[in-house]
Amino acid sequence: MKRTMERQTRTHEAAFQTREEDGERRIEGYFAVFGGTYEMWPGATESIDPHAFDEALGDDVRVLVDHDTRLVLGRTAARTAELRVDDHGLWGSVIINPEDTDAMNAYARNKRGDVTQASFGFDILEEDTEYREDGSVHWTVKKVKLYEVSLCTFPAYRDTELQARRRDYAEIRKRQTEAWKNKQLERMRNAWH
Repeated sequence: MKRTMERQTRTHEAAFQTREEDGERRIEGYFAVFGGTYEMWPGATESIDPHAFDEALGDDVRVLVDHDTRLVLGRTAARTAELRVDDHGLWGSVIINPEDTDAMNAYARNKRGDVTQASFGFDILEEDTEYREDGSVHWTVKKVKLYEVSLCTFPAYRDTELQARRRDYAEIRKRQTEAWKNKQLERMRNAWH
């Protein structure tokens, strides 16, 4: 199923590490993980397919702080950031610019353990939707266009990013209610005949 593109983010707890090697400072870790289920709100969940990023890594992706486009730590096109997919998820490494105070501050905050969460900004290009018997819905994101990955202060969804999902969910619930009503009407008609 294809959806209209609407930029979204997903945030999760991460285990980023700082590393110094050959005079370079780096922050490394997983910006997305596979096999987990993100609860978007009660009755609505989402997971990331292990192949969702397969075609996205050739794009120019930025590493940001809190999705702020003014706080760019690195960029894959500039080779100051690297992203790759493995069995666990989307792993990344960014080389910290020692002449950029924002980057050095991000490095220090991560090293101290103050900022350790991760997120990624993307458009959904392909997904599967599962309507469950209990009335809940689960989406599996199959393919994305990746714009950025971020080190984040708070590991939570932002309400504005869930509006498209909430509209989808509302439409699903409406269809389920209509189907239930039609089924009840059909039962009543059959009982009268």
